Amino acid sequence: MPQPLRILFLHHFPLWGCGSGTFVRNLAIRLSGKQEIAIACPETRTVEGVKLYPIKLPFFASFTGHPEHPNSKLYAELSPGEITQLYRAFLHYAVDAVENFRPHIIHANHAGVLTWAARYLYAIYGIPYLVTIHGTDLHNIDLDRRYWHLSRDAVKAARQITCVSGDTRAWFYRIFGGEDKLRAKIRTIPAGINLADYDRTLSTDDLDAKYKLTGRPVVMFAGKLTPYKGVRYLVKAARWINGEVVIIGDGPELHTLTDLARDLKVSNVRFLGHFGKKDDLWLHKFYQRADVFVAPSVWDEPLGMVILEAMAYGTPVVVTRKGGIPLAVKDGVNGRFIKPRNSHDIADKVNALLADPARRRQLGEQARQVVEEKFTWDKIAEKFLQIYRARAAGGNGKNGKTDRT
Repeated sequence: MPQPLRILFLHHFPLWGCGSGTFVRNLAIRLSGKQEIAIACPETRTVEGVKLYPIKLPFFASFTGHPEHPNSKLYAELSPGEITQLYRAFLHYAVDAVENFRPHIIHANHAGVLTWAARYLYAIYGIPYLVTIHGTDLHNIDLDRRYWHLSRDAVKAARQITCVSGDTRAWFYRIFGGEDKLRAKIRTIPAGINLADYDRTLSTDDLDAKYKLTGRPVVMFAGKLTPYKGVRYLVKAARWINGEVVIIGDGPELHTLTDLARDLKVSNVRFLGHFGKKDDLWLHKFYQRADVFVAPSVWDEPLGMVILEAMAYGTPVVVTRKGGIPLAVKDGVNGRFIKPRNSHDIADKVNALLADPARRRQLGEQARQVVEEKFTWDKIAEKFLQIYRARAAGGNGKNGKTDRT
């Protein structure tokens, strides 16, 4: 039997509140039973079975917004000095983690400042690394080419690159080029779901009582409130939707959206804020309770975790045909597609499902089946473990050493 690997994850953001954080957290948990796992990131909350190295940043920045830091700057807004401050902090804490944990391989998430640190660690310590591209990192580089040169150097030096969807992979090629050496080491591996966490017998009576939803159809959105998520079109559609529209999340567009709802005089939209770790059970109850889940994204969204989470509960999804979403959703089979930036189409598709319980059940059961067949963390963790074992061999460090025992 192969010896356990020590795998160090590097992540720019907290482990709750964004799709990539959920990705890192769940992959780490899934691997922790048979491997030694550590995560270095700006997080202090514990993850069972995982060693945490909290990164203390001088300030927080995000690619498109983060619900736990709704007033943070975007990376594209940072001054050269601020970028340098973040790089120094990321590198300092990443080095501390390496010195203490002595990993066999590093898994860096996002092409960004922290991945530059992974490149440094490879050069100095000889620790090979892989990079997972989540999509928002590419969006940041599209906005601000200052991040291109060092990010390209980092991905070129990586032993392996994975992208969360085929569309994200194509986007990667558009930004960094599609030379043969890059193409040879890129794979598409999506995010996953731990089905044991999605109890479809979960009672929602207390949720109905708490939020006064008894007898009301519920239409749900969950995610970061940024312009790219297209939530404004759901708010506009609420004028014609025959049910309660529940919006869970926070971000830089929250006040714009609440102002829009007030100006339109819609009384069936509820903004419930960000649901963090302590609210996880309530979030799951909303997935279970919702009659329809809507994700009206207007950008090339990687396959959003919230879509998979809704599908895991057998909740029919109404989504745009953007980015990696078609990897999981097939129109009329396990969900419905809507036109981007089209509130009337959202309302029409949602109302048609609200009026047809049998159709909702059919789409929801098909959605659950797709998750069971393609998107469980057991299957996805095994794919990553094969990569770790293959890429942990060999090295390029100061003394050419790779034995981290």
